[in-house]
Amino acid sequence: MKISIFGLGYVGSVTAACFADKGHDVIGVEVNPDKLALFRAGQTPLFEPGLAELLAKVHGAGRFDATADAAEAIRGSSISFICVGTPSKKGGHADLSHVEHVSQEIGEALRGKQGTHTVVVRSTMLPGSIEGVVIPQIESASGKREGQDFHVVANPEFMREGSAIRDFYEPPFVVIGERRAGVGEALAELYHCVDAPQVRITIRAAEAIKFACNAFHALKITFANEIGQFCKAHGIDSHEVMDIVCRDTKLNISKTYLQPGLAYGGSCLPKDLRALVGRARENDVELPMLEAIAKSNLNQIQRTIDFITEVGHREVGILGLSFKVGTDDLRESPLVIMAETLLGKGFKLAIRDSDVELTRLTGANKRFLEEKLPHINSLLSASLEEVVVRSKVLVVCKNAPEYRELPRLISPHHHIVDLVAALKSAKIPTAQYHGLYW
Repeated sequence: MKISIFGLGYVGSVTAACFADKGHDVIGVEVNPDKLALFRAGQTPLFEPGLAELLAKVHGAGRFDATADAAEAIRGSSISFICVGTPSKKGGHADLSHVEHVSQEIGEALRGKQGTHTVVVRSTMLPGSIEGVVIPQIESASGKREGQDFHVVANPEFMREGSAIRDFYEPPFVVIGERRAGVGEALAELYHCVDAPQVRITIRAAEAIKFACNAFHALKITFANEIGQFCKAHGIDSHEVMDIVCRDTKLNISKTYLQPGLAYGGSCLPKDLRALVGRARENDVELPMLEAIAKSNLNQIQRTIDFITEVGHREVGILGLSFKVGTDDLRESPLVIMAETLLGKGFKLAIRDSDVELTRLTGANKRFLEEKLPHINSLLSASLEEVVVRSKVLVVCKNAPEYRELPRLISPHHHIVDLVAALKSAKIPTAQYHGLYW
C-alpha cells in the first residue's frame, strides 16, 4: 500500500519504518525543518533502539521519504495516519491543536482528490474526539462527507519507548475502531504483517481502550510501590512478596475482578484492607492509593443506589443479597447496605436470594444482617415470581441462573436494573432495561 504518516515523533516514525520494512511505500509529513532534513536523508533525531538502522534500510530501498507538503502526501497515498502529539494543557486537558491542524490539512488536500481515502487516527485522544474534532475538521475543509468520500478509523498504539519496534510487531492485539462495520478493511489488510489478533470495535471504545490500559499500568506501578513501602516498614523484601503475588494467574494477574459492576464486600477484602492501611498509619507510612480504595467502594454503592432511585418507582425487588454468587455470606455485603439505604429512603422492598436461608445463618453473619435489616423476614420472598408481583423495579445483583427467567416473567410496566450484565444478551426492550455500565 501507499501510506502517509502525519507526525514523525516516536509513534509516527516507528509506524512509518515498520510498515516500510514490510514492503509498503511510506511518506512521512514533518513540519520541523531540522527534523525533516534528517528524515529525508534516512536519519532520525530520535533515540529508539533499532530505529536508526531500520529507517536507513527502508530509505535506501526507496520505500520511505519525508515531506512538509500535506497535499503531496495525500496525493501519493490511499491511507493516512495521524500520529501527532496530544500534550497536556494546564489543568490536565489534552491539547488537540496539532490534531486539529493536521485534520484541516488532510481535509484541504482531499478536496481535489478522487477516490475514497482512509484516515487512521493513532494519536491518543479521549472518547468523542475523533467524531467531535477530526471528522468535522476534515469534512469542513474538504467539502466531503465521512462515510461516502473518505473513512476515519481509530487505531490506538501500544508501543513503549525503548521497545517500540518490538511492540509494533508484537502487540497484544490490533484495535480497529469503526463508525460502521467494514470501513476499517484497508487498515485490517495493512496489519496482516503483524502477528496479533485484530479487534474490530466502535471508534469511541477504541479511543477509551488506550486510556484504560495506561490507567491500569499506572495503577499497577503505584500498587507495587505502596506494597513496597508497607513491606519495607516491616523489614520484608517486597520483591519477594510481589514475585509470589504475580505467580497467581488465576486471580491476581488475570481477568478476574476486572468487570465493572458491584462494589466489593464479604468477610475478607474490607477488613484486610482496613488492617493494612491502619498498620501503615501506625508506622507513619502513607499509602494514598490503597487508602482511597474503601472510599471509592463506598462511592460505588452510592452510585448504585442513585441509579436505582432515578428509575422513578418505589417498589423495588432486589435479586441477590449475599456479596457474591454461591455463598450466604452477608458480612459487609454491598447489597445489604444498599437495601438498608433504600429502606431508609422509604422504598418498599422485596428480596430474593436462593443462597440465603435465614435458619442457617449464625454468628457474625447473622448479627450483621439483623443489625442492617432487622425486619428481614417481611422483606424476603419465597420465589422469583413473588418478587416480580411485589415490584415495579427489579434489580439484578448477582449472575445466578434463576434470574435469567426474568424476561419471561416481567410485564411492560416492569423495569430491570442489571448491575452485573446478567441479562445483557436477553432481548429486553431498551425502555425497560437499564445497565449500570453499558
